[in-house]
Amino acid sequence: MARDKKAEEINRKHWDEIAPVHLRSYELDSLLEGGHHLDPVQVRELGDISGKRALHLQCHIGTDTLSLARLGAEVTGIDISEESLKAARELSKKTGISARFIRTALFDLPEVLDERFDLVYTSIGVLCWISDIQEWGRIVARYLEPGGTFYLMESHPFMHVFDDETDGLKVKYRYFMKGGYIDWPGDYPDYSDEDYLVKNPTREFQWTLSEVLCALTGAGLSIEFLHEFDFLHWKGLESMVRCEDGKYRLPEPLNRIPVLFSLKAVKPG
Repeated sequence: MARDKKAEEINRKHWDEIAPVHLRSYELDSLLEGGHHLDPVQVRELGDISGKRALHLQCHIGTDTLSLARLGAEVTGIDISEESLKAARELSKKTGISARFIRTALFDLPEVLDERFDLVYTSIGVLCWISDIQEWGRIVARYLEPGGTFYLMESHPFMHVFDDETDGLKVKYRYFMKGGYIDWPGDYPDYSDEDYLVKNPTREFQWTLSEVLCALTGAGLSIEFLHEFDFLHWKGLESMVRCEDGKYRLPEPLNRIPVLFSLKAVKPG
């Protein structure tokens, strides 16, 4: 397993393209009106983060970064996309929430940032852009203070074996990719704005749940919990329906599989 720099460049162009789209299409009212953008499950599982120094990996346009700051943390967000960080800084100015943003590829972070944090955070739609899961785990551990916490919420890898364009649960993709990737062409509707056709292609990776856990434990972290859920924040599969709480779920009898998970890991003190 080795870092794929070609994938990083392909995907950087993709995120540069859609960052302005997401600045328009994301639901930002809560941030602009004095609230935050985090799911209640995340808030509960993170606990009190007031006064903590937090590092947000793959922060995109900064909605979660600024949410962490609004909950009392001192936050640094990093992302590979300059256009994403332009949008993040614009949001920071609009909301009056202070945060530091650094443009860098994730695997280059040790070359530009030499600090430690109480919390390393990353969430939803991030692992598919990681070409080397073991190095990812080492970077997470590298930036934690002893006793510090890593938190992740992400779509469940088992969900991604199913065809997302047909009703029901039809297996289409491999669960065990072993570091392999899928090259997706452009010209498909953006997940946040279906009226916008994404032009740039992407290269995406699939990691099993065990590979994610082993990357973290192999880097010396201890898993505090792993939770699995039956909901998503977007329509990840064609059969999903939006529920009263705004989340998407599979209807009976399909709703018997996990589609989201969260985990917390700790760096021993």
